[in-house]
Amino acid sequence: MKDVEELPVNYALLQLVGAAIPDNEETKALTTAENSQYYQSTKQCIEELALYLKPMSETNSNSNSVQAVTTAPSITQASPTLGAILSRPMQKKLLTLVNCQLVEEEGRSRAVRAARSLGERTVTELILQHQNPQQLSTNLWAAVRARGCQFLGPAMQEEVLKLILLALEDGSQLSRKVLVLFVVQRLEKHYPQASKTAIGHVVQLLYRASCFKVTKREEESSLMQLKEEFRIYEALRREHDSQIVQIAMESGLRIAPDQWSSLLYGDTAYKSHMQSIIDKLQTPQSFAQSINELVVALQRTVDPCNLQLLRPHLDFLASVDPNPVEFVQSNGQRKSEAPLAMNMRYKTSLCRDLFQKGHCPRGSSCTFAHSHEELERYLNVRKRSI
Repeated sequence: MKDVEELPVNYALLQLVGAAIPDNEETKALTTAENSQYYQSTKQCIEELALYLKPMSETNSNSNSVQAVTTAPSITQASPTLGAILSRPMQKKLLTLVNCQLVEEEGRSRAVRAARSLGERTVTELILQHQNPQQLSTNLWAAVRARGCQFLGPAMQEEVLKLILLALEDGSQLSRKVLVLFVVQRLEKHYPQASKTAIGHVVQLLYRASCFKVTKREEESSLMQLKEEFRIYEALRREHDSQIVQIAMESGLRIAPDQWSSLLYGDTAYKSHMQSIIDKLQTPQSFAQSINELVVALQRTVDPCNLQLLRPHLDFLASVDPNPVEFVQSNGQRKSEAPLAMNMRYKTSLCRDLFQKGHCPRGSSCTFAHSHEELERYLNVRKRSI
């Protein structure tokens, strides 16, 4: 850790309030000329990127530092015009990058990860710009129906989920047929269009989300029981929403949080809720997949800005490990043991997706066993714990 006196001034931020950037800044913390060269080059790039925050800083600082901003007309003129339409997530990620201390090893690592995150968000927003919004919802619900599931509209879906919870929140076990009939009978007064088929498809959506513990019975229908953690509406609804978002991702659809909120809830009040679900479903492989989807989207257009030239740079960012090396090394053993401890209560039956379709989209996070060997292992663990 370097002494605070050795750390350079963050001119990337100071320039936003009118500070002048020196032509040749001397940095005591750098030991070689080569390091200094790389530092100056990187520092200049970040200072140029920081100008995209200029419109935001002007708006936020009008009441406190109007004079400081207006004394820098040359910087204002140099501000990129796109800064005025930079989204809030992009602004936050750019601010993280600007605040990294480049002369420290940890600061450089943080800067690389911040650059990766910024690139990932850029690709997502470019995909959103190249999608047909009128076709988006059609494609989404078609993908949901293709998996034997259904969304009945914000109001009706909410009522169905609450009735499923009403039937099962006390730990009751019901066959799928009885559960569907229970919901239909209580729903048809307000929603006469409710059918057993439609409600069965909503139950299937929760089944895909692994919300049920299923007990097999010989020569009789299986019994479905809500897992304990989903016996409150907020938890059940979050898992339901996550499953629909996952289906969209598997189908190559990218939908903004405010669009998700409108589609699933009928308004944009649940934007933050949907953003947190999207963030949780992101994996290190998601970035590379998004780049491929962007290229496909660009091929459907004339690509007037020639964005395909960004491909090599985006591929490089996607190759960056988003996790700190030290964290992986110190927590690797614990992380490898976590899935067994977390899922040992539930992997007591085989995954239907794996045996019907040949693959399971949930992978290691699935709460059902993917082989008879795995099934036996979890059953043995469960017996020992009892």
